[in-house]
Amino acid sequence: MTKRARIVGVGRYVPEHVMTNDDLEAIVDTSDEWITDRTGIRERRIAADHESTSSMGAEAARRALASAGLTGQDIDLVVCGTCTADHSFPAAATLIQHEIGAPGAAAFDVNAACNGFMSALSVATQFIASGQSTRVMVVGSEVYSRILDWTDRGTCVLFGDGAGAVIVEATPEGERGSVDALLLRSDGSQAGLLYANGPATPGDAAAREAKVVMNGAAVFKHAVVAMAEASAEVVAQAGYSVEDIDLVVPHQANRRIITALADRLGLPMEKVFLNLHKYGNTSSASIPIALAEAVAEGRLKAGDRVLLAAFGGGLSWGAMTLEWGGVRHPEAATADASIART
Repeated sequence: MTKRARIVGVGRYVPEHVMTNDDLEAIVDTSDEWITDRTGIRERRIAADHESTSSMGAEAARRALASAGLTGQDIDLVVCGTCTADHSFPAAATLIQHEIGAPGAAAFDVNAACNGFMSALSVATQFIASGQSTRVMVVGSEVYSRILDWTDRGTCVLFGDGAGAVIVEATPEGERGSVDALLLRSDGSQAGLLYANGPATPGDAAAREAKVVMNGAAVFKHAVVAMAEASAEVVAQAGYSVEDIDLVVPHQANRRIITALADRLGLPMEKVFLNLHKYGNTSSASIPIALAEAVAEGRLKAGDRVLLAAFGGGLSWGAMTLEWGGVRHPEAATADASIART
């Protein structure tokens, strides 16, 4: 019998250090009013020197295990969505696999920028559908603070650090609480709109400097259209209407993008989960952090129809519909920030 994937555990970790919009005024030409009006962001978290993508991801993963009532030994695959891994190699997922005590589990990263978690979650559902995996840890973790140009007010005000994780496990076809439909797309011809160089970029050392470069206006336009079209398509694939959606959990990039997405879909903002005012754009981490907080706030209940949508550099985007099955120990997903293990 074909297996489908359902989420059974969620967890999040955000660093303790809070950088407010007022703090940014001291280092770049901006203001709280300017940032809040254009983005909806009021503050973001910044990783401590000892924290990394893998350490934060491992902490979020441990909390997801607790919420599912599982241990690392129950996990047979770890997939981490990130574009700020600790090293060029090994993958952050392998370090997370070790930290959570999942011996023998396969582990690899997926880099699709802000669409990384959606891509990783889609990979996990396919591993389950094929029978290759039974339980998969899907992590989104980023330390964008280390690849920002802190003199560029168009980018440095947008991003923050953090990690989120979900556990998906196999469930028989026909059981409630599983992924209904998914879609991934990309357009490499538009890669120059949002990118960061890396250690293997051709050219001298200056060319290889890993700093985020973004054409904000163009990305905004592409993001709204792409996410709306992908969302409408997966809703149709799932066999229900947009009005049937109980909660939209979008990538937390910009409030104006999210509002425009809701308008295009014809959904009231009451059905959209927002937490970007607290964390800014945490890239691959934003959707799993939001899912964990939605559980903590009682915004998700068994049987709810949920729409996930994301957009990022690449350009890359995706959407997914799922029926919420409920986590086993939701209180385990609500822990406040703590120091991630080194």
